[in-house]
Amino acid sequence: MTTANLSRFRVLQKRRHFYQSRCQVLRSQLGFNQVESARPKICIGCCHYHGKFYGYNRHQRTQLICGFHPTGWLGDNSCPDWKKISD
Repeated sequence: MTTANLSRFRVLQKRRHFYQSRCQVLRSQLGFNQVESARPKICIGCCHYHGKFYGYNRHQRTQLICGFHPTGWLGDNSCPDWKKISD
């Protein structure tokens, strides 16, 4: 019985992998494989950017942008605390 289940599981796994591969090819052909960055544009190149998510599940997770502005800079002009990443 277990050999039959294992064999069936492998067949189903192979079909799923083939289906996922075909979907990925279609997504890349349509241009959906480019993922937009979660980093705010104003924070690009800033050494204070943190960007990690905290929380126990998807619904309660929040992103900490930086120590100065936890939710990100909300002003229209450039952030006053922006500092270039040192090389």
